[in-house]
Amino acid sequence: MSGPDVNLVLRSTRVVTPEGTRPATVAVAGGTIDAVLPYDAEVPAGARLEDFGDDVLLPGLVDTHVHVNDPGRTEWEGFWTATRAAAAGGITTLLDMPLNSLPPTTTVEHLRIKQQVAAPKAHVDTGFWGGAIPSNVKDLRPLYEAGVFGFKCFLSPSGVEEFPELDQEQLARSMAEIAGFGGLLIVHAEDPHHLAEAPQRSGPAYADFLASRPRDAENTAIEGLIAHAKRLNSRVHVLHLSSSDALPLIAAAKREGVRVTVESCPHFLTLTAEEVPDGATEFKCCPPIREAANQDALWAGLADGTIDCIVSDHSPCTTDLKTPDFASAWGGISSLQLGLPAIWTEARRRGHSLDDVARWMSAAPAELAGLNRKGAIEAGRDADFAVLAPEATFTVDPAELFHRNQVTAYAGKTLHGVVRSSWLRGVRIAADGVLAEPAGRLLERDH
Repeated sequence: MSGPDVNLVLRSTRVVTPEGTRPATVAVAGGTIDAVLPYDAEVPAGARLEDFGDDVLLPGLVDTHVHVNDPGRTEWEGFWTATRAAAAGGITTLLDMPLNSLPPTTTVEHLRIKQQVAAPKAHVDTGFWGGAIPSNVKDLRPLYEAGVFGFKCFLSPSGVEEFPELDQEQLARSMAEIAGFGGLLIVHAEDPHHLAEAPQRSGPAYADFLASRPRDAENTAIEGLIAHAKRLNSRVHVLHLSSSDALPLIAAAKREGVRVTVESCPHFLTLTAEEVPDGATEFKCCPPIREAANQDALWAGLADGTIDCIVSDHSPCTTDLKTPDFASAWGGISSLQLGLPAIWTEARRRGHSLDDVARWMSAAPAELAGLNRKGAIEAGRDADFAVLAPEATFTVDPAELFHRNQVTAYAGKTLHGVVRSSWLRGVRIAADGVLAEPAGRLLERDH
């Protein structure tokens, strides 16, 4: 059958592998996938068999865009609550963003503080992005050597004063430094001049908020980013793409060999501006949820490979910060636990398969971050899995979500895809909404 140390065998009529979905038996030894075998392969003596019937065995999801806000703003979220929500939603690996925590992850000392806080609380494997701000060019290489997966920057105000944005000169300087050691810069790409010129109206009207974050702000910022990346031959990644207008520009850059990758998020791909009620600031995020026609174009960008991956941009806050005024409410959507069913619900409606979903939400984010043991059900990878009942439905009840502040733009929505269980290195970490004790490890970039 397979190696002599196999202690766990997982079986399903639908296993999502890099070669497609098929009936298979997955042998696990010491937390690693030992082999992917025919469905009727013999179970070795002493190994435990878990047969999932027709439920789908997916690779554990990899979410490279999570704001955990711990330490410092732990009342907003925290490693305990965020990683429980992740595990319940089929996410087995996440990367934490460098801002909204205090201190931000902009020095090695600050990274160590965050790692110490995370270590006893992580239910899933957890790594860290560093931050690129105007004052820390000298800290970028040491942070990289300390194991961060790359660096996040903003081109417009971040919303927190301890994490200032980069102007074009500072952006070029940071990109050159990061390119010098082969690192990755991930960018919140909205142009501050376009934002400053847009009409700014307070109040509950979503249309006013949408007008304050025009597509041109994204398009111009992405155009400038691509120009820098081309000149410096540096790797850049566009975060949370919302404006479909930028897709032709990105596609052209990729054809020219510019090293640019792009993500979008469940909220841009499943929610539309037309459905946002006035005052419903649980839908507020920056860049914003745009119109249905824009969403259709984003799905076309996923289908043709212009958009590489889908990640949550889980950015929670306390309930009181979601005031009914779109201008002053905190911007961020909480979706860690719901990303997989939200995307699957829309993907199946549009004719996509779970193979596509696994590529967008597991393989591609793992590749982006260089997580070579994650992202696929194949021999040699970590035995990380999500078990999904894709035909089953549920209605989102905020009270059943594990993230700290139970505010969600998905409240009341009926979604396809119930996550039955999640497995981390061959250990079941969540089953039917019941969480095991924390088993996550802290990850560092492969040196």
